[in-house]
Amino acid sequence: MKLTDLGYDNALDVYRKNNNLDIFEVGRVISEHKERYIVKTPDYEYETEIIGNLRYTAKSRTDFPAVGDWVSISIYDSNKALIHAVLPRKSVIERLAVGKKVEKQIIATNIDYAFIIQAVDRDFNINRIERYLTICSNANIKPVVVLNKTDLVDANKRMELVDAIQKRIKKTPFYAISNHSLSGIETLQKSLEYGKTYCLLGSSGVGKSTLLNTLLGYDVMKTNTINVTINRGRHITTHRELHILKNGSLFIDNPGMREVGIADVGIGLNITFDTITEFSKNCRFKNCTHTNEAGCAVLAAIENGTIDLSLYNNYQRIKREQMHYESTIAERHQKEKNFGKMIKNYKKNKIKPNNFL
Repeated sequence: MKLTDLGYDNALDVYRKNNNLDIFEVGRVISEHKERYIVKTPDYEYETEIIGNLRYTAKSRTDFPAVGDWVSISIYDSNKALIHAVLPRKSVIERLAVGKKVEKQIIATNIDYAFIIQAVDRDFNINRIERYLTICSNANIKPVVVLNKTDLVDANKRMELVDAIQKRIKKTPFYAISNHSLSGIETLQKSLEYGKTYCLLGSSGVGKSTLLNTLLGYDVMKTNTINVTINRGRHITTHRELHILKNGSLFIDNPGMREVGIADVGIGLNITFDTITEFSKNCRFKNCTHTNEAGCAVLAAIENGTIDLSLYNNYQRIKREQMHYESTIAERHQKEKNFGKMIKNYKKNKIKPNNFL
């Protein structure tokens, strides 16, 4: 095996040399367990942890290694090593951490393609697909929509779901597959590229791990059935892990996500909702919010049926979440700034002992 088999490229090599990191071994994080990392090199897999300085200088949890990262390591035992640096990430899939107002959670790094998986039998939601598309587009990751478990519905229902997806999502590659009957699997396999990293995204129970097992040709990830009482998938995948397929493509499986909180979507919103973006260029006001302004080309397109109302509502929902995120970040930064000023003034005006002498 070579480093290129793990997705290594020339840009990483140049960075290592320019930053004197070529004195270390280099490997890729293939799994994480409570800040313990398995790092794969062409020759071996090492149990690793980060050095104290890397932990101390980290500004947030996102500065720690994540599955998919390239890291510089020093080996100190037959199967153990220390992580000294995380190499620059070419892409990051992240969401708003559950239960946190402004904390981001990294899903995976250095991804080329993301498979956004929905199942026909449960939890089918085009709005959720558009959320994933927005996150991927902002990270410059190529999304692929996969409709799974097509063997569980009849031909009419299957066509209805396919039409619903293709009506709203027109420019994204799309596959309809079944892990049970293997329908569509061969076509999907032919699209996979050597040395490219793919990430599986979707709720619990949509068949991410089963798909990975099918692509690998053997069972490496645990799978389970849907809980029929609450119609939800059971969390069988408990951690993120990177696997290499026979054709040389790399896959990262992820625990199911019932919440896809929007953090920083950047240009992703305009790319996903490009229809709205195009019509907005004809609005009377440059800062049009597309809610109640006179001369709004977007509202006019909704009225005449050119823009789907459901697509517009989802766009506005994600936009509100983004505005809330940005305002919360700005508020936190202002509080930190005010606190810094208070400390500075305190030190400046503090009475020194020799003032009493």
